[in-house]
Amino acid sequence: MKPKQSRRQGSGPTIADVARKAGVSPMTVSRVINGEDNVRARTREIVNAAIKSLGYTPNSAARSLAGGAQIKLGLMHSNLSASYLSAFLIGALEQTSRYNIQLVVEHCDVELNADAVAAHMLNGGVEAMLLPPPLSDLPAVLEVLESSDTPAVLIASEQPRNNISVVKIDDYQAAYEMTRHIASLGHKRIGFITGDRGQQVSQRRLEGYRQALRDSGLPEDDALIVEGFFTYRSGLNGAEQLLGLPQPPTAIFASNDEMAAATISVAQRRNLDVPKDLTVCGFDDTALATTIWPELTTIHQPVVDMSRAAVDLLVKKVRAQRVGEAEQGQQVQLDFTLIRRRSDAPPRG
Repeated sequence: MKPKQSRRQGSGPTIADVARKAGVSPMTVSRVINGEDNVRARTREIVNAAIKSLGYTPNSAARSLAGGAQIKLGLMHSNLSASYLSAFLIGALEQTSRYNIQLVVEHCDVELNADAVAAHMLNGGVEAMLLPPPLSDLPAVLEVLESSDTPAVLIASEQPRNNISVVKIDDYQAAYEMTRHIASLGHKRIGFITGDRGQQVSQRRLEGYRQALRDSGLPEDDALIVEGFFTYRSGLNGAEQLLGLPQPPTAIFASNDEMAAATISVAQRRNLDVPKDLTVCGFDDTALATTIWPELTTIHQPVVDMSRAAVDLLVKKVRAQRVGEAEQGQQVQLDFTLIRRRSDAPPRG
């Protein structure tokens, strides 16, 4: 009885097949293919004999992808807050320094050229892509990646698919817990500044806020919900809208720290004391949360760790592909923490 073939019938032999026949690791096969000199002469002979026996013919693409060769990793970003992007880049740079990785960073416009930038990066040799929001939710970019079978990791997105993995926190639960915390202080009217509603993360945080109101026995008032876009300017506009209501909220929960900082600015301009007259809470726990006064009560989202985890997933995926192994997309969910500082208090009176 013939042994079962390790590859699909009709497909060409892979590096993994050569390694198995030669009794060496795929990395050793890669070194032989790439002409590296850190391979014993006898081992080189065995690998070359296996290559000849199997009829394996490495082309230029295979050589560039073989074994431990350098990984060219792409990172696209667009419309991210400066604090979030800074933390995200720190994580990516720290982790790529541990591997043989060339990190290619490109900015794009979500509405104009995101898919074209993604295609350009892939044509330039990028082997895997790292996508923070809002690009992690952009169908045009995901279509480019899926059509080319390019490994990718989406940050703060939904379920993984095929070659695409996800790194996230539980945004619903985080927003729920923050809203419940504010309600526990005695606030009855809690304003909420959403993120861009085109992003899945914004919807999950809004749902968490709404459910927390219901569970706290508080009415849901649509006038207390205004849309932001994760920018300081949108936070200014949202805070002005909320504080200009006939019955303004006594607390405002913003979907990121930049919009929360903008809310504190508007409150101070209106001669409101934070937190005595107005509680303000944020989300992310970026550097901004502790560089403004009062320091923000916020949700700590481990952005640096999320970026590191994403790089690890991509390295694992690319290395698996290089030796002909299939690996489905994965989901990694990290923990969040509610950090209480000086911007929240019970309502006055």
